[in-house]
Amino acid sequence: MAQSVDTSRDELTGLRRNGAPKHCGWCGRRLPQGENRGRRRRYCGQSCRQRAYERRAAVQRSGLPEDAVVLSDAEIATLQDRLFQLRCAAEDVATAADDGAELPELRRMATELARVAQDLEQLR
Repeated sequence: MAQSVDTSRDELTGLRRNGAPKHCGWCGRRLPQGENRGRRRRYCGQSCRQRAYERRAAVQRSGLPEDAVVLSDAEIATLQDRLFQLRCAAEDVATAADDGAELPELRRMATELARVAQDLEQLR
């Protein structure tokens, strides 16, 4: 049982046990499980590695903090729309529970809520 708890925690944090990321640092795709030699992979391929380098270089030139996130107006609007969709899905579940919805209906709604939240995690 302890193994499944560790796996769940790893899944939530997005890290392997050794601390290496499980997802590409640029596009968010899952990294292949692999070799235990050398440096741990941070990117799924050369193009993602290059895009990440270009972003780091641009941030350094701009004088922004290295952990700064810059979004266009369109990206902010899209993010706000997705957050609104998530809030509406959560409110729907709460309303259905208050109205005495059956367990299968609540389960379907909760699954949809989880899907919307998972989609929102992918910011890039």
